[in-house]
Amino acid sequence: MDSKAKALELGQKPVGALLWQYALPAIVAMTASSLYNIIDRASIGQLVGADAINGLSVTFPFMNLSAAFGAAVGVGASTCISVKLGQRDYDTAEHLLGNTITLNLIVGFLFMTVCLLFLDPILRFFGASDVTLPYAREFMEIILAGNIVTHMYFGMNALLRACGKPRHAMYATLFTVMMNILLVIAFVWVLRWGIRGAALATITSQTLALCWQLWIFSDPKELIHLKRGIYGLKTDLVKNIIAIGISPFLMNATSCIIVIFMNRQFLSYGGDMAVGAYGIANTFGMFFFMIIMGINQGMQPIVGYNYGAKHFDRMLRCLNLAILSATAIMVLGWLMAILFPSEMARIFTKDAVQISLAADGILINMLLFPLIGFQAVTTNFFQCIGRVKISIFLSLSRQLTILLPLIILFPMIWGLNGLWAALPTSDGLAAMMAAFVLWKYMRDFKVGKV
Repeated sequence: MDSKAKALELGQKPVGALLWQYALPAIVAMTASSLYNIIDRASIGQLVGADAINGLSVTFPFMNLSAAFGAAVGVGASTCISVKLGQRDYDTAEHLLGNTITLNLIVGFLFMTVCLLFLDPILRFFGASDVTLPYAREFMEIILAGNIVTHMYFGMNALLRACGKPRHAMYATLFTVMMNILLVIAFVWVLRWGIRGAALATITSQTLALCWQLWIFSDPKELIHLKRGIYGLKTDLVKNIIAIGISPFLMNATSCIIVIFMNRQFLSYGGDMAVGAYGIANTFGMFFFMIIMGINQGMQPIVGYNYGAKHFDRMLRCLNLAILSATAIMVLGWLMAILFPSEMARIFTKDAVQISLAADGILINMLLFPLIGFQAVTTNFFQCIGRVKISIFLSLSRQLTILLPLIILFPMIWGLNGLWAALPTSDGLAAMMAAFVLWKYMRDFKVGKV
């Protein structure tokens, strides 16, 4: 099947089969990526020690912030391309590809430069102590040096999915993960390079995968491919990319803000061990949330294409299937958190105090996990159809208007347990808000107001 036929099938093939076809590779890729993160952090915690895993937890805001800028370009561009393919405007889709390359290079370089210049003050602000700062600095120096590669790698994967190549995106991620694991074994377990070895393994594997992605897009037989004349930034295209990408940008940027506040609060109420416990609980929770992201990635080209082609019945069918699938995944995560919290914590550390803190955190953090799948898919749906303001509102409602006040107020009343309890409370309130907004939109949609 050629590239044009693959794009057209988004509006013709049964929606259930399409969602499975597009989401499964993304789910496999995201699950593999999550497993790598677990192996990476477990290796550091087991071989280097509790202080190293505590220091690695401090770097999470950097990851969120980098992902925010990457999503502003990658997700925005892939959504625009999906809509243009639905409209069969292939020339504009090709220029969107070129502009994505240019924007990733610019944003990646600027982010790297600014962060490296002010690395220590930023890490201090993120919650690093005198003990954890050296570990966090060692890791981030290498990660930031390869930031352009990271931006390009994730951006190209998003474009592969938008262009009807979900399996290629999966192969790129699986290759990255397997290479990461092999290099972690070599750099951390064999050569004993510690936390720097883990960072170097990440950047090296992403660089190799990026070379393959660019080779795919260099093929003239592809529906949209790299060629001269498409890299110059066009104001209208950049505006469209940023207009749609602003929602995932703000989602990741606010996650960065929240993690910073959480780290500082955990440091204040429980010390470095509590910061590390939060990092462990966050990693475990993100394993399941990354599967939801895989479902969202599979949903994005289907919803975007059918919205652009005005096949609204197919668009809504895809939304319903995505919500059901995401909810089922989160119920599984909830059951594991209820039944095996201590076992999950022991994967990352040998320290008894940290195991106890992390087990409690995993249990409380995932208390209302079944509701998160619905909220995440609903937010992504509005992004896919270009309803950016609604998507931004739902993204910010959980992070800033609900969770941020709670992580300040609850610890004042209940101490460390109150800080943990703020997370599921915000999940429940955000899911209720998403349900109301989706109900209102569907009611207006049926009467032709939207």
